[in-house]
Amino acid sequence: MLDLAFIRNNPEAVKEAARLKNNTLDIDALLSLDQQVLTLQREVEEARAQQNALSKRIQQAAREKKVEERNALIAEGKRLAEQIKEKEPELSRLQEERYRMLLLVPNIPDPSAPIGKDENDNVPIKYWGEKPEFNFKSLDHYELMQKHDLVDIERAVKVAGSRSYVLKGDAARLELALMHFAFDRIALKGFTPLIVPAMAREFCFIGNGQFPKGRDQVYAIEGEDTFLVGTSEVSITGMFKDEILKEEELPKTFVGYCPCFRQEAGTYGKDTRGVFRIHQFNKVEQYVMCKADHEESVRWHEQLLKNSEELIQALELPYRVVNVCTGDMGDGKVGMYDLECWVPSEGRYRETHSCSYFHDWQARRANIRYRDEEGKVKFVHTLNNTAIASPRILIPLLEIHQQADGSIRIPQALRPYMGGQEYIKAR
Repeated sequence: MLDLAFIRNNPEAVKEAARLKNNTLDIDALLSLDQQVLTLQREVEEARAQQNALSKRIQQAAREKKVEERNALIAEGKRLAEQIKEKEPELSRLQEERYRMLLLVPNIPDPSAPIGKDENDNVPIKYWGEKPEFNFKSLDHYELMQKHDLVDIERAVKVAGSRSYVLKGDAARLELALMHFAFDRIALKGFTPLIVPAMAREFCFIGNGQFPKGRDQVYAIEGEDTFLVGTSEVSITGMFKDEILKEEELPKTFVGYCPCFRQEAGTYGKDTRGVFRIHQFNKVEQYVMCKADHEESVRWHEQLLKNSEELIQALELPYRVVNVCTGDMGDGKVGMYDLECWVPSEGRYRETHSCSYFHDWQARRANIRYRDEEGKVKFVHTLNNTAIASPRILIPLLEIHQQADGSIRIPQALRPYMGGQEYIKAR
């Protein structure tokens, strides 16, 4: 969330951020509610101050044996106590309502972010690799997986419903190889490896910014205050809730793994073929907490993107990087890149990685702070980026590396994780 003092002092900037991010929150209504809170809070505090003053006067009157004055003061004290008793529940209600509205306030996008309404306004800034030109009839990822007996969707649907899948044979091995490959590569850069819970309490989702918006994408565990995560970022954010770190501990860099789950609400009829849009997947995520400094956040943002590019280059996949526009980046982000791999069967690039920085927007929600060298307590800055998410990455990987004889070439970087295997061949 944004600092409330910042919102009070910069209402037009916040309104503009809401407009750019297609956020319909009424900032004026929030500020009006804030004034109600401040006014009522002042009244309660003044009444308490009067109570304290009366208490001293009552003691004085008792010492001086001024019975009538003492009784009058006691009566006045009871009247004040009743006023406070009446106002405190209303104050709590208004404070809670203000907090709920604050959770919906968008972050201020960086001036370098393209202005736009949706993904069609994202701006490509880099291309890498050559798109393959097949001299044979190429197959899409689902045809390839069926040809090599790598997937069973019908039986998966029987088990778990629509948008489910079972990876078989070399596809199952390939997915584990991809996870291990990405986990190792990022860990070797000094990131601390984490395997985190795939379910988390509500405060983790609030801190991460996925609640209150985004609830429709999350699976709730009935009867518990826990939900299935859609990224290890949720769990890592929750790990540090309410902590005050030392400045010398920063930056904290993590590479986290866990199974991930998403409802895919609002996507009925979209990407129904194969394994592009599914309810359960595995992901290796990069996560950074650094000092409250814009330039340092920007440096880490570029480094996280570079890490992902190195992984995709090692997998020999053509891709492009897009600078995500204000209307597509989401409420919490200051800036965002998407890395999109080329999918031959669709003749277009599809998003496989998202790289974002938030300044202190998440840290304020989760109350994650550090004490600087002068002893001042500040909120950390947070960033995250996909390392590898599967089975989505299998789509370009299988299609790009298919061969004329029907086999699928395994990129050199993955072979050590596949026991030296060079090709997936029909059984």
